[in-house]
This record gives sequence, structure tokens and C-alpha cells, in this order.
Amino acid sequence: MSHSHIEMPAALYAAYTDASTQRFYPRGTVRCSGNPMFRSQLSRDLGCLLDIDRDVVAWLCLPIELRAESGTHVPDFMVDYDDGTRMFMDAVEEEGSPDITATAAIAGVRHRYMSRQQIEAGFRLQNARDLLRYASYRTPLNDRIRLLTALDEGGSLTIGECLHVFREAQPMTAIAWMILNRMIDADLDQAMLGPETVLRRYQR
Repeated sequence: MSHSHIEMPAALYAAYTDASTQRFYPRGTVRCSGNPMFRSQLSRDLGCLLDIDRDVVAWLCLPIELRAESGTHVPDFMVDYDDGTRMFMDAVEEEGSPDITATAAIAGVRHRYMSRQQIEAGFRLQNARDLLRYASYRTPLNDRIRLLTALDEGGSLTIGECLHVFREAQPMTAIAWMILNRMIDADLDQAMLGPETVLRRYQR
């Protein structure tokens, strides 16, 4: 998708200009298909959740302009799911303008708002943030094979039981990257990641 300054509509250019000056953490992403650009920490947090959503194939920041009665709106994300669904998505404090969602529907596209309460519910966001600190690392092949072999033999192992298998990378760095890249699986909803968290081979 081209975003040159000549072709870019005014609202989209303004959104890019605003977001490009902001810095939110964690910096790493896994399934963002363009430049990671966020207008708020809340939208950054929603991006964290998209990265660990099993059904998400890819997401793009500040994708298009939607022209509604209330004005021109640039969604935070365009999200592609593995069932072929494409969704435009916004992070909002409480609730967004319904005419944006309605305008999108008239145009034949889907749009939804995610509130702060939805984004911050449970342990998922904190676990996503912790994992994404290691998104730019890569687990060496030797360590990947060691852990996958151990899981094949044991069926499942806790993080504490896996720590000894790593030779080249720091254990949690290696485990985090493998979770983010869908090689192994962990429950990210029930509790903060810890020694007792169970790891398994990733399966769809």
C-alpha cells in the first residue's frame, strides 16, 4: 500500500505525522505488516493483543480514511484474520462514534471499537507486553530443537521444567520468541507467565 506524501489524503497524512512522533512500549511487533505507528498507549496495547491473537494473520496501522457524517476518520488498525475476515479496529477509552461503524458497514467493510476495559481485561495484555519485549530476538535452531524435542517426549512441560534445555539463548528470551512465532503454546489468560506456566507444541 503506497503512503507517499503526494498521494496521501489529508486526514491520513495528519494521522501519520502525529503517530510518527510518538514512542510507545514495547517496541517490537510480530504480525504488523507495515511500520508500527500508534497514536496512544491504548492503541499500542491493542496492537500487543493482536500479535498474540491466534486468529490474526496480519495487521496494519492507520490504513485508510473512512468518511462519515461526523467527519473523516482514520482507524488505528486494519486486521486480517485467518478465515479471510478483514476488520478495521479502533482503541477507545469507553465507546466510539457509532456512525463510523455504520459508515464502514455501508461501504461493505467491518469496523469495531475496543474499549480500555476490554483491552486491559485479565492477564492477557501484561503477558503480551512481556513477550513482545523479545520480539526482535530469534531463538537459535539448537535451542528450538531441544525444546520441541523435550515437549514431544513429555507432551507438556512447565516453564520451570524447560529452563535447563537452553544452551545458547536466555531461557525466557527463547521461550517468548517461540510463543510469539507460534511454535509453542502457553495459556496467556489465566495468570501471569511464571515457572508453573505449562508449555505445549502449538496446534491450530
